[in-house]
Amino acid sequence: MEQELIEVQETESKRKRNSKMEAKIEKAEKTIYDLPGVGAATAEKLIAVGFTDLMSIAVATPSELIDATGMGDAVAKKLIAVARSSLEMGFESGEELLKRREKVIKIHTGSKAFDNLLGGGLETGAIVECFGEYGSGKTQLSHALAVNVQSVEKDAIAVYIDTENTFRPERIIQLAKGAGLDEDEVLRNIKVARAYNSDHQMLLVEKIEDLIKKQGLNVKLIVVDSLTAHFRAEFIGRGTLADRQQKLNKHMHMMLKLADRYNLSVYVTNQVMAKPDMFFGDPTQAIGGHIVAHASTFRIYLRKGKKGTRVAKLIDSPSMPEGEAGFYVDESGIKDTE
Repeated sequence: MEQELIEVQETESKRKRNSKMEAKIEKAEKTIYDLPGVGAATAEKLIAVGFTDLMSIAVATPSELIDATGMGDAVAKKLIAVARSSLEMGFESGEELLKRREKVIKIHTGSKAFDNLLGGGLETGAIVECFGEYGSGKTQLSHALAVNVQSVEKDAIAVYIDTENTFRPERIIQLAKGAGLDEDEVLRNIKVARAYNSDHQMLLVEKIEDLIKKQGLNVKLIVVDSLTAHFRAEFIGRGTLADRQQKLNKHMHMMLKLADRYNLSVYVTNQVMAKPDMFFGDPTQAIGGHIVAHASTFRIYLRKGKKGTRVAKLIDSPSMPEGEAGFYVDESGIKDTE
């Protein structure tokens, strides 16, 4: 009798394990076609604009789905809710988050002092904003990172969105030689696009997901040089400030979503202005206000130092203290000062 009871318990336990495994498999195999109210026509519209899986639906906003398909607000909210429940999105423990953090990659600048300031380099899954006056080294750092990311992973791709016609392949060749990398391969692994206005700039960021999903590219770095140039030129006067900030906010969160989903790093350069009402201290202030500041994970202020050197000051970081690091730029890259 006791033996029969043990066998029944083992059978029941096995049945529960199998049912749990089947449920997990069923959830893993779900596609957007399984969502309620999504037919072939709606699915095609969603896929055309990048909503190719449940995760992309789960992290979308109702307005994004409405714009893509023309569906009603209630239907869009229902799709998002079902996608989230299918993926079991919710809270996770600090231990689980720590394990996820083990996948973070550090991209070196070339200067050990600069890397230490950031906790080992620019990390993936984050947005790094670098602001400073002209000639402070923002674009030089952009070029250096586009090369150095290829030292981290052999097939790593850098996407460079150029808004001010500052990208120079000749400079990439110099930096590749300095890093001991094959210059032709380095150039092939940098995908460059020139943005002609703010809408084009935002569209190019949206297209990055196609490079990852459709072309299978291992994008590990997105460079936007510069972030605010077009926004600053197109939105003039206080009357347009709210529209500009709303658009910038959407742009930044789009990049933050890419950084988080695909474990890549986003490096954006930003222009500055001088505060006329500041009589003491440094009047330099970054464009974009609180929107850009809050959306950025790390904020770095670059300024010119003595004898051709540059100084990087860490303004904001989730884990590192404020500090400064000196460096200089030569033909082979970014180096530590003596």
